[in-house]
Amino acid sequence: MNQNIIKLFLRLAISIGFLSAVADRFGFWQKEVSAWGNWQSFLDYTQVINPIVPKSLIPFLGTTATVAEIIFAIGLLVGWKTELFAKLSGYLLLVFALAMSFSTGIKGVFDYSVLSASAAAFALSLMKEKYFEIDGVLSKK
Repeated sequence: MNQNIIKLFLRLAISIGFLSAVADRFGFWQKEVSAWGNWQSFLDYTQVINPIVPKSLIPFLGTTATVAEIIFAIGLLVGWKTELFAKLSGYLLLVFALAMSFSTGIKGVFDYSVLSASAAAFALSLMKEKYFEIDGVLSKK
C-alpha cells in the first residue's frame, strides 16, 4: 500500500476517533453504543481515571481534554500542522493510557486500543510528505 494512503488513513482514523468520543460526551451517539452518553457521565469517568485530581478541577480537566481532542481532530482531518497535531495526539493518548492503567488497570487500555492509537499518532508525526493536506498547499505559496 502506498505511504500516502497510509498517512491519509492514519489522519482519518485518529481524527474520527477523537470526534466520535467528543460526540459521545454530548449525547450524539445512541444509548446502545455509547460509552458515556452525556457530559456528566464523561466527567464522572474523568474523575475515576484521575483519582488524585480534586473534584473541583475535573470539569476543567474534562473540558481541556475535549477542546484538545476537537482541535487535534480538525487539524489532522484537514492536514493543518499535521506533524505537530499528530505528535500532540500521541502524547494526549499516552496520558489517557497511563491514567487508565494506574486507575482502572491495563485491560481497558488494551480493550480500547489506546496505546495502538498513541503509537499510530506518533508514527503519523514522522511522515513528512504532504498528501491531501492544507499544509501542502500552504507550503507552495
